[in-house]
Amino acid sequence: MSIFSAIVIGYLLGSIPFGFILVRSFRGVDIRNVGSGNIGATNVARSSPLLGVLTLALDALKGFAAVALTVFLFPGRPVLAAAVALFAIAGHMFPVWLHFRGGKGVATGLGSFVVLAPKAVLLAAAIFAVVVLVFRYVSLGSIIAVILFPLLVILIDRQLCYPAIAWIAVASVLIVFRHHANIRRLISGTEPRFRWKRG
Repeated sequence: MSIFSAIVIGYLLGSIPFGFILVRSFRGVDIRNVGSGNIGATNVARSSPLLGVLTLALDALKGFAAVALTVFLFPGRPVLAAAVALFAIAGHMFPVWLHFRGGKGVATGLGSFVVLAPKAVLLAAAIFAVVVLVFRYVSLGSIIAVILFPLLVILIDRQLCYPAIAWIAVASVLIVFRHHANIRRLISGTEPRFRWKRG
């Protein structure tokens, strides 16, 4: 498999819209017309916690699969693996199957980078959990964790070279950018706090 093929496969794996598929299959609803219109786990969980958890797991798994496959086929190529991670995240954000209208990439990023920087991912996940528990804003937890993630990689997962970290930083910037509407609502005080809905 060529480097180009690895990147394309990473994008295609990332573009599988699990949230859309699950809600359409089990609820008969287009998740893009519900809540925030996002296909990610947070919006899915607002209509069904179970489907939300399943979406989170599957979105993370597709990122994990894309990078793990790259690491297996191209051992000793962390820069390529990090680039594939970025394209898997981009696939989730801009899936060709849904006219490039996708999610925000947090779960897919989690799965993608746990292969390359597991310690930093664990710490970032802990930061996310603390922020959400304290403030009950999933978006705020995601934004803070993602902003800090490249720094955590540098400090904790020191085996990664700087070109690979640069790809991670680009992915982080892209994820934060996808939260631009949330950032505006957080600033204005209109961002809804997260609440689980039964069913």
